[in-house]
Amino acid sequence: MLVDVVVLIHLVVVLFIAAGLPLIYLGAALGWTWVREWRWRILHLVAIALVATQSLFGIACPLTIWEDALRGRKPNVGFIEGWIDGILFYDLRAWVFTAAYTGFAVLVIVTWVAIPPRWPSAISKRSK
Repeated sequence: MLVDVVVLIHLVVVLFIAAGLPLIYLGAALGWTWVREWRWRILHLVAIALVATQSLFGIACPLTIWEDALRGRKPNVGFIEGWIDGILFYDLRAWVFTAAYTGFAVLVIVTWVAIPPRWPSAISKRSK
């Protein structure tokens, strides 16, 4: 049961990172103000920066380590585990993931320039 929770958390983190960037561009085009919320943008930037940094240094994701430890040597996986693991994990060389994570992180940084977050000082100045 706990391994299912860890896998679901992992999926949520992956979706947050992967879907966050296109949502920023879509939201900017459609005038959604929340995509410029600085707290959300910092959380998104830090999340992909951690993933890219771990990959560059060959450090395994803590959620993956925790999941593997909880699984032990169980021959069968639960339905949710098997389904989500099929989405999250691919059998590719490590450099492919490192390049993808790093490239995505660079794109997130470029997005900070293209669609900058709205900082608290900018909000308070506008409301005065």
